[in-house]
Amino acid sequence: MSSFDEREKGYERKFAHDAELKFKATARRNKLLGLWAAELMGMTGDEADEYAKGVVLADLEEPGDEDVFRKIRGDFDAASIDQSDHQIRRTMDELMDEAVKQIETERD
Repeated sequence: MSSFDEREKGYERKFAHDAELKFKATARRNKLLGLWAAELMGMTGDEADEYAKGVVLADLEEPGDEDVFRKIRGDFDAASIDQSDHQIRRTMDELMDEAVKQIETERD
């Protein structure tokens, strides 16, 4: 195998690895986001866990984060939870950072 072929295979493996990490981090972020939202809505235990699973599943509706944001925004509105769009999006960003850290720690 030529060095070009080896390099190409290396890039393909890195791309696949990065895509897998992004998927795992997004799913973890969505679970953390769901638990955060559930707590604000007064849910605990199994109810909070089920809600978090629903947030993870909401992300399968369309590419990107808007489906998750809409779920949280709609549920907060229905429960009269006072969180601005900015606060929700900021929490999404913060929890993505946390999810990445958790996954990286698990790999070590």
